[in-house]
Amino acid sequence: MRFFRDLTLSTFTAGVVAVLVAFASSVAVIYQAAQALGATPAQVTSWVWALSIGMGLCTVIPSLILKKPVMIAWSTPGGAVVATAAMAGGFTMAEGIGAFLMGAVLIVLAGATGWFERVMNRIPMALAAALLAGVLGRFALDAFSAARTAPALVVLMLLAYLLSRRLAPRYAVVLTLLVGVGHAAVTGHLQWAGVSLELARPVFTMPAFSVSAFMSITLPLFVVTMASQNLPGVAVIRASGYDMPISRLITMTGVATFIFAPFGGYALNLGAITAAICTGPGAHEDHSKRYTAAVVCGVFYLVIGLFAGVITGLLMAFPSELVLAIAGLALLGSIGGGLAQALAQENEREAALITFLVTLSGVAIAGVGSAFWGVVAGSIALFVQQYGRKPRNPSP
Repeated sequence: MRFFRDLTLSTFTAGVVAVLVAFASSVAVIYQAAQALGATPAQVTSWVWALSIGMGLCTVIPSLILKKPVMIAWSTPGGAVVATAAMAGGFTMAEGIGAFLMGAVLIVLAGATGWFERVMNRIPMALAAALLAGVLGRFALDAFSAARTAPALVVLMLLAYLLSRRLAPRYAVVLTLLVGVGHAAVTGHLQWAGVSLELARPVFTMPAFSVSAFMSITLPLFVVTMASQNLPGVAVIRASGYDMPISRLITMTGVATFIFAPFGGYALNLGAITAAICTGPGAHEDHSKRYTAAVVCGVFYLVIGLFAGVITGLLMAFPSELVLAIAGLALLGSIGGGLAQALAQENEREAALITFLVTLSGVAIAGVGSAFWGVVAGSIALFVQQYGRKPRNPSP
């Protein structure tokens, strides 16, 4: 089989590193999103199962067919949107599942009709980046707020993160997590009773549909997933020199999201950070063999999905401050990148800043969450400032 002929140690390692980065950097966000909707431990496990199996299948199958590294991920900022909206609006798990299904339909439409690029181009990237930074900023604030109850743990993890970012930036999140777990173990704050090695059992939740959930969860989740996940994912694919059927891949992620949504699979999308690991020269110098890294990554996703209960048990064994700290620290790069992009253009800077602050505020009006109102406020500000103005002539 060609796959085994093309597989090398470097591509295998790249696939494993992608898995470690994916889970260590964002699985805590999934846990918080599920908890915000009132998930039971069994439902949290089901969420990890649904997302892992969905990612695994959508990564392995097209990578083997196309012989190109197709990397699918869950929407980390989307998880932050879900958590923020759920906490502000008091939505039930059933309403959350209904919102995920509606979001999946929007993703399918975006891919199947090919209007993804056209629609997203109407939302200035400065506002989309500010929306991302505002949503993720809440998690960073929670990370440092955790120092009130566990100052030693948070300070130690922050120092570990800063040192790792300088000495081994690719593994900074993983090393920070290990330091945090080590501290919790030494101080006796790990609760291992809930950890058991058993196959995951998916939990089906009957969806409930509401206008407020659509406005507060579906629309912000869709915008963030498409603008902050799929767009960077496409950029990584093209920057790596691959020509892929983007619209069909996006459609595939929408269909997969619809299938797995009742079990907690809130949003699947093109990977960006993990894709950069598996599509770059570090995976393999031969451009045509890097797909094996994606396949390895996808296989590990499937294995983790089958034993999702272990992941859930480990999360519940950790002190809450550790989960908050690793989630916030892992998102610092995304927040910084979002703010840099949001404030890059002077003529859009103020509108982007308004989007960021409104989103970060957590304000909910008429049951609609701050992510939606952030985009509305920023769009109004941009319209007022720029409508009717002629573009400046370029300097000679």
